[in-house]
Amino acid sequence: MTFVIGEACIKCKLTDCVEVCPVDCFYEGPNMLVIHPDECIDCALCEPECPVEAIYAEDELPEGQEEFLELNAELAEIWPNITEAKDPPDDEAEWREVTDKRALLEK
Repeated sequence: MTFVIGEACIKCKLTDCVEVCPVDCFYEGPNMLVIHPDECIDCALCEPECPVEAIYAEDELPEGQEEFLELNAELAEIWPNITEAKDPPDDEAEWREVTDKRALLEK
């Protein structure tokens, strides 16, 4: 099993989760992070660290976000690995409560 980053991360891209990952399985895109499913060891350390609750066990993805399992796998193959926390985007606070952000995902 793997953990998956869902829609809530889009436009927030907070990196609190990255620093606790013992296997460095996070990858950074233009406006969100993803988890590489083959590298994730299912330790669950990242899930409680996410301030926007965007990280889920793959079998607990909310209804309508199932596509993020495949998106995480696909994008982790092309985006660069991230191993240290970074400053959040300047406007991330404006996006924390916004829903239905899938169309805003930048690949």
